[in-house]
Amino acid sequence: MRHLPAIVSAYQLPDTRQAISQILTSFLPFVALWTAMYLLVDVSLGLTLLLAVINGFFLVRIFIIQHDCGHQSFTANRVANDAIGMVCSVFSLIPYRYWAKSHHFHHGHNGMLWEHRGIGDIDLLTVEEYRQRGFWGRLRYRLYRSAPVLFVLGPLWYVFIQNRLPLIRLKGWESARRALMRHNLLLVAVYIAVGLLLGYKALLWVQLPTLVAFGIIAVWFFYVQHQHETTYKAWKDRWDYICAAIEGSTYYDLPRLFHWLTGNIGYHHIHHLNSLVPNYQLARCHRENPVFDRIANRITFGQSLKTVFNHLWDEQQQRMISFREYYRCYRSEKA
Repeated sequence: MRHLPAIVSAYQLPDTRQAISQILTSFLPFVALWTAMYLLVDVSLGLTLLLAVINGFFLVRIFIIQHDCGHQSFTANRVANDAIGMVCSVFSLIPYRYWAKSHHFHHGHNGMLWEHRGIGDIDLLTVEEYRQRGFWGRLRYRLYRSAPVLFVLGPLWYVFIQNRLPLIRLKGWESARRALMRHNLLLVAVYIAVGLLLGYKALLWVQLPTLVAFGIIAVWFFYVQHQHETTYKAWKDRWDYICAAIEGSTYYDLPRLFHWLTGNIGYHHIHHLNSLVPNYQLARCHRENPVFDRIANRITFGQSLKTVFNHLWDEQQQRMISFREYYRCYRSEKA
């Protein structure tokens, strides 16, 4: 385990040619599909919405470029990374600097059980914390962890509302909060311009469904990457970065097309070991080092569907359990 960072560091070199290729193969299909949707709105609304789902994947791909720019890993030039990331953020609606800072926070504290565990992550309670909550506290948490909230309402809240508000009030976030406000003003200007130029019908039936599909896909992938049954959770005084990266992240083993569409983010164990590895190098790093096949938390799409029932972290068993399992165990203890 201790040798893994040195292995991965060999792949953290950005490649300008691959970066340009990824920009072209992300933005050009996105714009082409967006244009097709715009032309089809009055012809077939159903086909338009179907294309929105496909274009949601290309928006995920654009967002992964933004994500890498936030890590300063997409190109070797900081100015270029920031410029590309800002352009991507206009498409994704995710504020570039504010989100990048919260995501860095997530990388530095992934799997850590402490008071700020919800920053850049999905809220999680341990069995004991859930047990100590009253009726309404448990009900709120159960609603929050339900599939309709996490994977339908949650993505809408996250994309359209949460990322518009400077909710993180920690010291040192003042510059990021100001950047968020500037980003909001930029989005207002861009969307007014697009509405005046193409009509607000385009925003309602083309851009909005694409953003909804993007949000659902992105939140699902993020959930699967850290909420698997044998994930890693530890209190601050016992937390270990390498264990959190390998055990607390998954290798989402998907068909090659979906790895391509989602910017290889399924190789999340490598990304958490070293966030300076560009997304277009992650698959090669995994492929060329068989050690990852032995130690990674490999999970297929079928297996990932079961993670929907992972609700609480059981510290005794060191795994995620469902609400049903919790109440079954709790009743047996009581008996």
